[in-house]
Amino acid sequence: MTVEIVSNAAATSVIVPAFNEALSIGALIADLRAAARWREILVVDDGSADDTAARAAAAGARVIRHPYNKGNGAAVKTGIRQAAGVFVLIVDADGQHRPEDAVRLVAKLDQYDLVVGARSSATQATLFRRLGNRLLNAIASYLTRQRIPDLTSGFRAAQRARLAEFLHLLPNGFSTPTTTTLAFIKAGYSVWFEPVHAAPRQGASKIRLAPDGVRFFMILLKVITIYSPLRIFLPVSATTFLLGAGYAAWTIATQSHVTNSSVLLILLSVVIFLVGLVSEQISSLRFEGPRS
Repeated sequence: MTVEIVSNAAATSVIVPAFNEALSIGALIADLRAAARWREILVVDDGSADDTAARAAAAGARVIRHPYNKGNGAAVKTGIRQAAGVFVLIVDADGQHRPEDAVRLVAKLDQYDLVVGARSSATQATLFRRLGNRLLNAIASYLTRQRIPDLTSGFRAAQRARLAEFLHLLPNGFSTPTTTTLAFIKAGYSVWFEPVHAAPRQGASKIRLAPDGVRFFMILLKVITIYSPLRIFLPVSATTFLLGAGYAAWTIATQSHVTNSSVLLILLSVVIFLVGLVSEQISSLRFEGPRS
């Protein structure tokens, strides 16, 4: 292990958001402690009904408990606020991530502001999740004009001060990884995707097909409307304008007049374009909110 990795780990607070993860939390903390000498390991127990908090404390972690379940994102925000390290490493509590990969992520924080553990598609559990993540990755890559191999990975390391800038943007639910990745890229910070292996999770997944299908759709809307709205509004506006202009040209050639429908399509294209401009300005202002 190099001096650089050791120094980065010693300045890193490991944040583990946990909800009913008693089966895996103890072994995870033991493995993390064996992998490096961290600044601290901070487990945020998000209102668990089992003995997650007790097992985490017994394994040597500092434990903060939410009085009730607030969501994965809320637990991450609590961890960032309470972290004492210069760097933070966020690790899922389900035992999917290898401690040696955690060390590799932290080692790159001298060069990058955010390092994301990018999982291969083969290590993602179900076909539904693989297809959903591929669609999200494709949309995010289009919006940011940068290849994003894994937008939703919760396994990530960052400079704490940089993450604190975006606390006002982070949701309380499961789309925190999406938000932080896009926020860092939009703000012009350096982001690196480090290939990692994700093992099968221990215990039951918190993801459910029906409710999380709705959540997935809402994440898509959020990605489109918050981060780069003009990248969506402009093509829609251009398509509507071409339809209206084309229809107008056809009616002039065949009927010697312009119909109301073609005029309405052209006006609609102008309205969509103007709404896109306003949305783009609002999107920019969201990144100038209060800093933590």
